[in-house]
Amino acid sequence: MAYYMFQGRFSAETLKRLLSKPENRSNAAAKIAKANDGRLHRYFISFGAYDFVSILELPHDDAAASCAMAVAASGVTTHMATTRLLTPAEAIASMAKAQSAAPSLPLPKDM
Repeated sequence: MAYYMFQGRFSAETLKRLLSKPENRSNAAAKIAKANDGRLHRYFISFGAYDFVSILELPHDDAAASCAMAVAASGVTTHMATTRLLTPAEAIASMAKAQSAAPSLPLPKDM
């Protein structure tokens, strides 16, 4: 299983609905994760460029793409960003692979 961060902005229509009838949107995030064989770890309303941030654990990139497409197509959001997150162990494994691959790269001519 892999971790993904989903960030989005609510559409004006969604914000109007939430203001007239507040609801816990983490329930919807949990349902979309479960429909893609995953689970919701955390859901936050946020300040800044995005209105919400959620952390989902999903079996693969296809499941993450499915979640992002389903949410975007629903009209609830106007912008979505999906970021694959690495655990410390995954990052260390990637660093080790990069270390062994780095010598195969040509050096810039000015070095």
